Amino acid sequence: MRCRDAGFTLLELLIAVAILVVIVGVAIPSSARMLGHLRTTAALESLTTHMSLARMAAVTRRRPTILCPSTTGTSCGSGTDWSGGWMLLVDSNGNRRPDPDDEVLRVDLTPTSRALGVTGTRGRPFLRYLPDGRSAGSNLTLSVCSRDGHLLGNVIVNNAGRPRSSRPTTPTPCAN
Repeated sequence: MRCRDAGFTLLELLIAVAILVVIVGVAIPSSARMLGHLRTTAALESLTTHMSLARMAAVTRRRPTILCPSTTGTSCGSGTDWSGGWMLLVDSNGNRRPDPDDEVLRVDLTPTSRALGVTGTRGRPFLRYLPDGRSAGSNLTLSVCSRDGHLLGNVIVNNAGRPRSSRPTTPTPCAN
């Protein structure tokens, strides 16, 4: 009996590598789409959760609360860019800005992936909840967009204070 050497021939190795290249070529685009979808879902759910937390805090503490964009965690931003994070605070004196005596309930400075941008409604730089749970002012829409300018989803808060999220069914440019 002759013993055969164990191992792969060069032809077998080339065929295995070719099959692996085809599988990877098919899997990468679909996994990138799935990753983008998961990032968008996480951003929408984080925004909705923080809005619900702000509403609940206003009702339970019987004081107005503010959810505002913040990159520092100590002050609110004045623009519509929420991509750098946000903070939730109890507005004790009702002046609609953080003061040293206001209680900061939550700060989230890395809320989304760097591949996403979050912008708010112009003219509405923050979300304010009254002690009865209503959102003071007009509706607020926060748009989650890809860095190349495509709208991936929205979180809308109505005057009653309830947040809801939606996703476009067709490719839509992100409003700036």
